[in-house]
Amino acid sequence: MIIGVPKEVKDHETRVGLVPSGVVALKESGHEVLVETRAGEGSAITDKEYMQAGAGIAPMAADVWRKADLVVKVKEPQSSEYGYLRPDLILFTYLHLAPLPELTNRLLDSQVSGVAYETIRERDGSLPLLTPMSEVAGRMAVQVGAQYLEAPNGGRGVLLGGVPGVAPANIVILGGGVVGTNAAKIAVGMGAHVTIIDRSLNRLRELDDIFNQQVVTLASNVFTISETLKLADLVIGAVLIPGAAAPKIVRRQMIANMKRGAVVVDVAIDQGGCFETSHATTHTEPVYFVDGVLHYCVSNMPAAVPHTATFALTNATFPYLLELANHGLERACDHHPALREGVNTYKGNVTHAGVAESQGRAWKELARAN
Repeated sequence: MIIGVPKEVKDHETRVGLVPSGVVALKESGHEVLVETRAGEGSAITDKEYMQAGAGIAPMAADVWRKADLVVKVKEPQSSEYGYLRPDLILFTYLHLAPLPELTNRLLDSQVSGVAYETIRERDGSLPLLTPMSEVAGRMAVQVGAQYLEAPNGGRGVLLGGVPGVAPANIVILGGGVVGTNAAKIAVGMGAHVTIIDRSLNRLRELDDIFNQQVVTLASNVFTISETLKLADLVIGAVLIPGAAAPKIVRRQMIANMKRGAVVVDVAIDQGGCFETSHATTHTEPVYFVDGVLHYCVSNMPAAVPHTATFALTNATFPYLLELANHGLERACDHHPALREGVNTYKGNVTHAGVAESQGRAWKELARAN
């Protein structure tokens, strides 16, 4: 196969879909790799490094998309890339289609085989390609929240850890999964008062053991969320339903009842967000206010730390990429059922139930290879 690596075009998206070590491994397996010039620049990877690894360098994105059998990216295609979509193309990237009906239409109309990182699920229920970016985003959420709590940035002027004689900030984390756990690690380390809310009592028990009672754990319900948010300085939305739109567990009235200058960071924004007041923002214009509450809803948060994020991501994605390259989509899915879970569109059909349900579409199960 020819594997194409275009430069990302989403606002301030500085990650890249493949690193030089992956080029070497693909070449050793008999594949060709074509990288758009300066694709790795944002992650501190030069064209020279790609060339030394054996990749070809293409001067324009169109060359990569046109020649590649399989395109590996970080973020979903942007409108400027829609014209490159075609029936014989395998697209391997984060898609987050649930809140993006227009992109879904484009993928279906062009009959692209869209394989989404975020819905690849192993037998143990883990989401291995979502995990590394969830780890990054969870840790970043506290850093970002701390920054925007500073008065010059629009916040209440609260220091997360407080000082002797002054109480620390109250941080509420909605969801005790990978994002929530990593956020809690940083928040506890900074000395904040941390509350984690989750609907799973078993998960709350695990978190109580993990943090040795350094966090407060609460069972999720409307009343608990509403009352807890009234006291919060920083709220981190870390709710996930794989492939489907995030549930709006924080209602507009709950935001209205929060302290003025409090901060919310909606890490679930890729799936539509878990606050009713959320809408996607960019690194260029990251925040806005609703009822005096600062909202940070950047849909590609890890792009702010691209070197760390790129290597963390490609460590996870590469084994699956190699399977797709070596076997083709259909046989790779037969060999590895987790990849089958990742196929969201195929030959003009939605092939993931969560995407279909979120958009009110029919879906068709991916057929097995002969």
